[in-house]
Amino acid sequence: MARLLPSFVSMRESQLNDLREVAFPALDDAQMAALGRCAGASLKRYQDGEKLIEVGARDFSFFVVKSGEIEVRDESVEPPKLLATLGRGQFTGDVSHLTGGPSLVSAVARGECLVHEVPSGGVHEILSRFPELGDLILQSFIARRQLLRKPEHFTGPRVIGSRYSRDTLRVLDFLSRNRVPFTWLDLETDPQVDQLLKRFGVSEAETPVVAWSKLVLRNPSDRELAEALGIRRPLEHALYDLVVVGAGPAGLGAAVYAASEGLNTAVLERTGPGGQASRSMRIENYLGFPTGVSGAELAERAVVQAGKFGARLAVATPVTALSFESSYPVLRLDGGETVTAKCLLIATGADYRRLPAEGCERFEGCGVYYAATLTEAPLCREADVVVVGGGNSAGQAVVFLAGMARRVYLVVRGDDLYANMSAYLARRIEQASNVEVLLDHEVRRMAGGGHLHSVEVVNRRTGEVRTLRTAALFSFIGAVPRTDWLPPEIEKDSDDFIRTGTSMAQSPRWPARRPPFLLETSRPGVFAAGDVRAGSIKRVASAVGEGAMVVAFVHEYLKEI
Repeated sequence: MARLLPSFVSMRESQLNDLREVAFPALDDAQMAALGRCAGASLKRYQDGEKLIEVGARDFSFFVVKSGEIEVRDESVEPPKLLATLGRGQFTGDVSHLTGGPSLVSAVARGECLVHEVPSGGVHEILSRFPELGDLILQSFIARRQLLRKPEHFTGPRVIGSRYSRDTLRVLDFLSRNRVPFTWLDLETDPQVDQLLKRFGVSEAETPVVAWSKLVLRNPSDRELAEALGIRRPLEHALYDLVVVGAGPAGLGAAVYAASEGLNTAVLERTGPGGQASRSMRIENYLGFPTGVSGAELAERAVVQAGKFGARLAVATPVTALSFESSYPVLRLDGGETVTAKCLLIATGADYRRLPAEGCERFEGCGVYYAATLTEAPLCREADVVVVGGGNSAGQAVVFLAGMARRVYLVVRGDDLYANMSAYLARRIEQASNVEVLLDHEVRRMAGGGHLHSVEVVNRRTGEVRTLRTAALFSFIGAVPRTDWLPPEIEKDSDDFIRTGTSMAQSPRWPARRPPFLLETSRPGVFAAGDVRAGSIKRVASAVGEGAMVVAFVHEYLKEI
């Protein structure tokens, strides 16, 4: 029976042992026989030392041991580290089979080895033809990826860079959001740094550096990093039934439902899946997760689920423009490529608004942050930090940071903590002994040298000024929709959020005789969902629901064309 997988945030040894059991099950003879009936499956013999899977390989095969053994190795270190030995009935692979990512490990025959080999695409066939077997394999894949995130278990790509560097933070954030297991070596504190820089032939000025196997990248862009690590893949089709722009909760919700219902679906994401929700360390009010779930874990499971049904996810793929040719939406991508869709869902979400305080822009990425995750955590241990905002995002950040910081100052412009924050978060903040809530306050000025040193706040009622010594300020003061790439055909409100629904029938841009569908924009066949949509409820559950709803309207629209 499938088991819920524990989180590594606070995993006990007993939980870790349970995870290993889920990660490396053994198939019985009947299950192995079923795999042998998959398209392209064959029996193959390997000699001692032969590689079945190379690190970084794409579209690699799925192997089940019939006799002999396979060693799974981490080749990001010297000498390679043995991660697991697979015997009869055990199998290789992880979520990369479903997401299209590269293999993070190698697989090598130990002694003579006879295996069932199934082409990579056959994993989807297994999941659809043999549901119980598919569930067992899928749970093991998820568990293996969780094991790879345990630092003492797996090294993976190494990032060498300063905690005060904007580019280091960008690289760490990109890897984290794309759920790539990695090891960060802080230029300021890690004793291995000098030795590794010499080994890789890199100077401090060239950091951040990403090193993996034979790969050494000097301050790579997101796209360079995605291509080098095999995260970014070209899209396969010239025309899709549905293209989703944005892989937040709304976009991923639409991808899962569309692909599961047979629509040829692609998702274009500029940075990494999950949207703003992926920055939440613990979401406690999402249906079905009474003990909470991290936004990153929720996003990862959604990506695997979408991949299971055949949706194509392309990350580090910003969309720069939208036009219409022969009534079809045509999307122009960052590299000059184009993608054509029968239907389009705009689910680009919103970016946090910049704090209107002197010095804010100067310290972004080196003292001012718009997410509070494990990436930023090292800056906060036993230190004083400042959180700005009065909504749920700010509340979740305070609760997370209070567990590691010496003191957390919450700066709120309003006079009521409960006005825009869920009651459970507000109560938890009030009960935290190391949190000070500053109501009716705002940040006026920031100061520091190469990175933030202090923040000046002012009481809006009394005018009293106070200086808070801190190296990290986290800002959550509202959002700006990502709609600057849209043409005039897509109508927006005065705040640049996309207008949708039946009111679009009165828009001079609406060309059809029928009334618009509920989530349809001013252009037939183009929909909007989630935070980017005017009037949306800014909650993860509602965004997922809107994404699912869109698919019903897509089916109706496709009947018209």
